[in-house]
Amino acid sequence: MLVVFESIFPIFAIILLGFGLRKSNFVPKEHWRVLEELCFWIFFPCILATTLIKADLSAIELGPYVFTLLAMMACMAGVTLMLWPLLKRFWGTRRGQFSTVYQATTRWHGFIALAIVLKLYGQEGGALIALAMAVMVPILQVTNILVLATFSDHENQAGPSFSKVTKTILVNPLLWGVLTGLIINLLSIEVWEPAITMADLLGRAALSMSLLALGAGLSLKAALKPSKELLVGLVGKLFITPAVMTAWAIWFGVSGMSISVLMVCASVPTAMNGYLLAKKMGGDADLYAATSTVQTAVSFLSIPLILWLLKLYAGGI
Repeated sequence: MLVVFESIFPIFAIILLGFGLRKSNFVPKEHWRVLEELCFWIFFPCILATTLIKADLSAIELGPYVFTLLAMMACMAGVTLMLWPLLKRFWGTRRGQFSTVYQATTRWHGFIALAIVLKLYGQEGGALIALAMAVMVPILQVTNILVLATFSDHENQAGPSFSKVTKTILVNPLLWGVLTGLIINLLSIEVWEPAITMADLLGRAALSMSLLALGAGLSLKAALKPSKELLVGLVGKLFITPAVMTAWAIWFGVSGMSISVLMVCASVPTAMNGYLLAKKMGGDADLYAATSTVQTAVSFLSIPLILWLLKLYAGGI
């Protein structure tokens, strides 16, 4: 467990540095938006594409790996939706609060996952994370938008049209990075070496820059206002999701590096971009900010613990 903890410590130290830079106003809050856009539109598509171009996909058992991801997402979506009548009746949870609980439980921070996996398992693990993004991002994008529209706190909130949802998915640069890498790899297309070098150099900026931006986006003020709904999102994302992922991975016979990467996917905190969706679509944005901040802090300890338990009892590495 200590080895895993020491391996991911630099990742969380960079997140903390980003928080300190923003909190001290050394880098003003409004400047972080530019960095976030660069990471999303340029740096991360490049690292995903180059990782998949160089990956040995023949060594990956795609069927069990993908089935595990799909089964986990379906289970967590179903279980979380079944909580709505209970939360409403016994805790008085509002519709907007529940949409945030759903987002915070089902979304995952792919950037943190990629940073951890590349540190622990190298390029082969990075390819597995890229494949997980290809499977999960479109499904989670659609389901979260639909849940936000259904449980909006805004009066007269119009549900998203099919065309808008489709456009949101199609313009996602992370998916294009994954698809580009997969196509080049599977078709054995020769890529001009200077182009690969350029993409590789851009991709190297992705991890550190995105972790700094993540730290800058954390909200200590919001985190100091705990609620029952925050607790549901915390437990659901950091503990129940890994347990569900483990159960399905064992069921489908996934082991070794693949199950370890799946567990990283399951145990990282929720994605920060859910905050903007909550704000725009009638969710509880303050609750989302608080939940994501607390999840990030707790995951610093929970991720090493989960990976250690996985290695002991479920065939992880």
